[in-house]
Amino acid sequence: MSDTAAAVVRAYYDALRQGEPLPPYFLADESTTKFGISEALFGYEAVADALESQTETTTDWSVESRRLSVAEDGEYATFADEVTMAWTDLEAGTDRRFDTRWSGTLVRREAVGSDDGVDSSDAGGANAAETNGDDAPAWLFRTMHVSTANEL
Repeated sequence: MSDTAAAVVRAYYDALRQGEPLPPYFLADESTTKFGISEALFGYEAVADALESQTETTTDWSVESRRLSVAEDGEYATFADEVTMAWTDLEAGTDRRFDTRWSGTLVRREAVGSDDGVDSSDAGGANAAETNGDDAPAWLFRTMHVSTANEL
């Protein structure tokens, strides 16, 4: 996997489309947060649990990035994007589609407490290097915010 933050954001979109594991893209730390269209998740465990559930209960993802903007500054990066996303909700048996805005921060994996970028207190003990081998992301999301772009 490329070592740029922009490449990691794109790889995350690809993983979402392909139904691949998403938790390895997030920093395993209590400070990790993810705000989705209908959820607020605090801490890596909550984020990982929600992403695993999402992967199990959805399919046929479409993720169309329109304005990806990424800025790297040393060990940190920010990103913003406008994304049209659609999927099938297997539990409800319905198709969903949203025009969304994404933003967040990433941290360079090598800059966090261990070489794998993962907090050793993670309950499952799994880390990005173990789950993804040599393809572990060079950057990890510390925060991610996804909201709908509804007009008032």
